[in-house]
Amino acid sequence: MATLPFLRAHRLSSEGALGIAMAAGLTAAVFILWLLGDPVVAIGFLAAGIVVGGAAVAWRALAPIAPSPVPEIDWQLVRALADESPDAIAVTDRAGRLVCANDRFEQMFAGLPTPPGLPIGEAGVGALAAAGRAAWRDGRARVDHAEVAGRAIAIDVSRTGQQQDLLVWRAASAIESDGSRALAEALSGALGKRLAGSGIMAALLTTDGRVLAADPVLRARAMGHADAPAEGADFARFLATDSRGLIRFEREGMDGNPLRLVQVPFADVEGAPILVALLDEDETPVSYGNGAAAHIRTLVQLMPLGIALVDRDGRFIEMNDAFVRAASVDRNAPPLYPGDLVVREDKAAVADAVRRFAGGGAAHVADMAVRLRDHPEEPVVLSIAGARGLGDASVVLSLKDNGEETRLKREVAQATKMQAVGQLAGGVAHDFNNILTAIIGHCDLMLMRHSPGDSDYDDIQQIRNNSNRAAGLTRQLLAFSRQQTLRPQILQLPDVVSEVSNLLKRLLGETVTLEVRHGRDLGPVRADPGQLEQVVVNLAVNARDAMLAKYPHGGGKLTIQTRSATINEIRRRGPDIMPVGEYTALEISDTGSGIPLDVLPKIFEPFFTTKEVGKGTGLGLSTVYGIVKQSGGYIFADSKPGLGATFTIYLPVHATGEVVPPRNVVAKKRPADVWGTGTVLLVEDEDMVRAVAERALTRQGYTVLTAENGEVALELIEKNPRPDLLVSDVVMPAMDGPTMARRIRLRYPDLPILFMSGYAEEQLRRSIDLENVAFIPKPFSVQQLAEAARDAFGQRE
Repeated sequence: MATLPFLRAHRLSSEGALGIAMAAGLTAAVFILWLLGDPVVAIGFLAAGIVVGGAAVAWRALAPIAPSPVPEIDWQLVRALADESPDAIAVTDRAGRLVCANDRFEQMFAGLPTPPGLPIGEAGVGALAAAGRAAWRDGRARVDHAEVAGRAIAIDVSRTGQQQDLLVWRAASAIESDGSRALAEALSGALGKRLAGSGIMAALLTTDGRVLAADPVLRARAMGHADAPAEGADFARFLATDSRGLIRFEREGMDGNPLRLVQVPFADVEGAPILVALLDEDETPVSYGNGAAAHIRTLVQLMPLGIALVDRDGRFIEMNDAFVRAASVDRNAPPLYPGDLVVREDKAAVADAVRRFAGGGAAHVADMAVRLRDHPEEPVVLSIAGARGLGDASVVLSLKDNGEETRLKREVAQATKMQAVGQLAGGVAHDFNNILTAIIGHCDLMLMRHSPGDSDYDDIQQIRNNSNRAAGLTRQLLAFSRQQTLRPQILQLPDVVSEVSNLLKRLLGETVTLEVRHGRDLGPVRADPGQLEQVVVNLAVNARDAMLAKYPHGGGKLTIQTRSATINEIRRRGPDIMPVGEYTALEISDTGSGIPLDVLPKIFEPFFTTKEVGKGTGLGLSTVYGIVKQSGGYIFADSKPGLGATFTIYLPVHATGEVVPPRNVVAKKRPADVWGTGTVLLVEDEDMVRAVAERALTRQGYTVLTAENGEVALELIEKNPRPDLLVSDVVMPAMDGPTMARRIRLRYPDLPILFMSGYAEEQLRRSIDLENVAFIPKPFSVQQLAEAARDAFGQRE
């Protein structure tokens, strides 16, 4: 059976190997000096450690380095995000295979064809294939015009992925790609009524002059009734031109009021709709500063798209609210020129484009990718077009508000980063667990030879205590990477809070007020009660520190509340982040100093802390994040600087099962006798762990056969009588523990097995599909290993 990706062994760097070898040699030298008092032997051990470290460095330089594991992409999340887009989206891999597509893609192309082989004609397929090659090379490409089922579309291709090994194909028809569909719906609805109230007549037309949408005033004057259906009508038939070139409605005749027709360009895409506005005017032309100016400004302000008008000198004349939002314009200090909106590197290109369009030297519409001054990391598309018939205005700028799309991109990038960091943290914790197992085991063996009165006893005990502290840090790393061993139960959140309330009162002190509130009819959840208590404690300690920063002499209030989450609350969080369903919420809020907005997105990252040096490891919130995620829940942090912070945890309601009562704090009694007899086959690829485990089991009375990998273990099975117990590591090179155990079970079906690993049991159960199997997590002590072996023997009985 192949080793799962998350179970691959991690190789230490050459510097790490040298450091560990030197540290081991130094430790051994100090111990020998203490025990024997012989400095010559101690120096020999130190030199041996340096030699071993040098050999490890040389081996590291010659040995091929295994590539770091790449986090698997959550395609279900990608599909959910893609379905939120109105565009047709598909994703292909480096081999050209279609790996994901949304429903819109299937509808637009009548199935799931693999790009570039779309039903867009031979020329379109060739252009799209060239765009795909360009995207692999440059990162982005575009086909401005293609046709599917008689409809013009535009297709964007972009390279993405953790390894830049995916292509995203985004297709949209002309009426969708430039926001015209939203405009058509608005003209037929609320926007049309507002335009009518201002005396403005507007219509959205196809390239052949057919009406897509029109406001009520235009329909009333052109067709006789405000509710008359204008869709599909020939717009030119509504108008008539007199001998002087003035335009009037055909229905009103030559005695009707003359009209000014203004065309607002959108996109330089064949087949894109055209927006026209009709304004009443006198027989003599009016300037932009008179009556027409009010109409133009009203029209621009009512547009749902970000639109701004620029004069011949390149100065802003008007910009609507949508443009202000999209460009992050400060209303108290508005920019004078379009170049003031972008970063310094893009100023010249924007100014040159505005100058060309203002002078009439450019036709159609130009799209430019620019970086806004306030958001330089997210490029946006600025559309520039020449304006005619708008008085002093000579250039129209259009800017799409990409705030929601940017937010989704940022959240997906953050989720990918957290997944990658979590996998790295899990691998580091696994390797350190092996080292700590050896250190703790040797300390236990040495303590068996020293009584509390010996001079070395306290020093050995101190080493063991520090090793246990290091083991606690590795458990926090495993919690963040969602690889911690959990014991989930069906429980009520108020019971968990009640269990930890007394401890919280001692942690918070007398100056901080603790208020606990519980809602009614809470749904049960499935989680590990001990880990949930750790979540509450970590959040409470952080809240206490924040309140001490705000109230140095004491004060503040910590509120813990359990309640049922409403559907509207879940929807506000976003279906792309948290699926709609039934959740029970745990809310912990404080009145402290709050979390700065620039820090808020980073608080769950491991080793990130705002505390002073030496006052925090940066693993508290990352541990909370990992426990909540591993329990199937979601956590959100909301804060306003100076007004405190609120952490809200949502755990899904467990539909079936009985609630487990609060756990009894009385420790389970175990038999004191852990001595045993019989033969144990010990399989462990780490020499230091194997040596400790062998000595520990031998001291308990077992006969121990050792093997450094699965192949050697199978050879020992062939040469020796049947063992009484198999103790094996799970993750080993060449042949992993479960594969070896299955082959041994073919010969001895009832052989008890004890697996040990630095990974979480839940993660390993996917590969351990065997009966009568026990598990012990690393790091473990000599006593814990002896008890686990005794219990495994007891299962046989």
